[in-house]
Amino acid sequence: MTITALITVLLKHVGLLIVGAFVLLSISSVQEINFKKNSIYNRLFLIVFFGLFGILGTYSGNAIFHSIANLRAMAVITAGLFGGPLVGFGAGLIAGGHRFIIDPWGFSAVACSLATILEGFFAGYIHLRFKERSLDWSRGMLLAFVGEVFHMSLVLIFSRPFDQALALVQVIALPMIIGNTLGTGLFLHVIKTIQDFREKQDSTQAQKIFDIANNTVRHLRGGLNMQTAQASAKIIYQRLPVAAVAITDTTQVLAHVGAGDDHHLATKAIRTESTRNVLATGKAIFLKHHSQIGCNHSDCPFYSAIIVPLKKGETIVGTLKFYGSATMELNRIQFEIAKGLTDLFSIQLELEDIQVKDKLLAHAEIKHLQAQINPHFLFNSLNTIASFCRTKPEKARELILDLSLYMRKNLDSSRGYIPLSSELEQINSYLAIEKARFGELIQINIDVEPGCEDWPIPSLIIQPLVENAIKHGIRSREGGGSISLTIYRNMDRLDVTVQDDGLGIAKEKLDTLLRKNDLESHTEGVGLRNSNQRLEQIYGPEFGMEISSSSAKGTVISFQIPLLQDELYAAAG
Repeated sequence: MTITALITVLLKHVGLLIVGAFVLLSISSVQEINFKKNSIYNRLFLIVFFGLFGILGTYSGNAIFHSIANLRAMAVITAGLFGGPLVGFGAGLIAGGHRFIIDPWGFSAVACSLATILEGFFAGYIHLRFKERSLDWSRGMLLAFVGEVFHMSLVLIFSRPFDQALALVQVIALPMIIGNTLGTGLFLHVIKTIQDFREKQDSTQAQKIFDIANNTVRHLRGGLNMQTAQASAKIIYQRLPVAAVAITDTTQVLAHVGAGDDHHLATKAIRTESTRNVLATGKAIFLKHHSQIGCNHSDCPFYSAIIVPLKKGETIVGTLKFYGSATMELNRIQFEIAKGLTDLFSIQLELEDIQVKDKLLAHAEIKHLQAQINPHFLFNSLNTIASFCRTKPEKARELILDLSLYMRKNLDSSRGYIPLSSELEQINSYLAIEKARFGELIQINIDVEPGCEDWPIPSLIIQPLVENAIKHGIRSREGGGSISLTIYRNMDRLDVTVQDDGLGIAKEKLDTLLRKNDLESHTEGVGLRNSNQRLEQIYGPEFGMEISSSSAKGTVISFQIPLLQDELYAAAG
């Protein structure tokens, strides 16, 4: 066979080997083993995988002068560059050992077998030296070129008679150098392409999980119930290619969105045996046959299902289920997404308990605030009313009504969310009494955008700020001053600003005013600090107050109150 014909044959076989490698490495189950590089099973798999491809490289060659023009090097060099010295040496040992076994008495058997083992080992050394850059196809081709030149040198050194070895090298050197060099470059390119695709796939999967989690977290904040499960199931169904999404607790279906909703009904008892098994064992399952699901409905459209337990701590509280149909099949990626989502959901359900404790703490702090406000304000108000009883009895009666309204709302202010209008009534009652005490020394301006009156807000959240402005900003200033309260709607948030032109707050005091455990400011600004802490506990740190102040120029306090679903229900109830 001529050199040109041999080159043509080897290049055809290179194409077949590369196509075969691509098909095998594209199988998801193979990828699961192939790309977990740190496990012993992965290394064994790679050794066997590339070793077998090295054997195929032998059989895809041509017999020349009692030897074989082959493509073993492209497999073992790729093995070393991808898996390291152990994989390269192991694959080389399998392919080189096979070469020796099939023709132990061939005059080039020792040289060819030894060259194969050494090529794999040195490729592994290059992997250690260059790490991730070892998969560069150009570096692999250069190594294959050098390796095959070294291979030909070993044939000339160890094979006898020398004239036959020389004749063999003259025929097979160029075809094997070209075939193995090109084959190594293509093999590495295939592996790098599959790796990049898998990384992109993993990135897309993570992005889907975070997108779903970001949109469901506000619902699951209220715990696992019919309403939150229905909202979460809809969000997942809209974002994933599944036939249906269902969420259950330990006894009944809380939500079912998609196909099969004619018999998989919310509020009904769990009907599938597979779901009951997951609740009992706590293990996620991927069912690929209709019979495994355990639905006894004759027209159930589901052919596959993914069922993952939802946990709160170590306790199983329900399941998340994806269903597949004949036209919408499930896969392992969706299985991983389901497990990732339930991990995030379980964390959110655990945080629910913490939120309940925070709310209880917030209510306790309100009671503490009331204990500090009521006696001081009550005594001053009664003294003011007593003075008006002699001079202006009618005004005294109005102030008694204002004080009664203020105290009633104040005593009942730990009940949770209230409409903004209720808080404004309390503020107006408080201001009426303070105006009666100080007269024109206090000027008030309240500007509330129409339509905001029913906005649910935490009780006793604004009034303490108005009181602080009067007590620490206006009353201590000679000649008094003015206070403005501005409230308007900004999309799904309520913007609140309390401003005064009083004495202001010194910078050193302003720096410590909102600290939770600051002993120096413990007795000062308790209302302001309490309101800020409750805002952060209820809505998150991003909704804390912003304060700007300067001595003799006044103070501006602003914050936002978002409109949340649980507030609406609390206000309505």
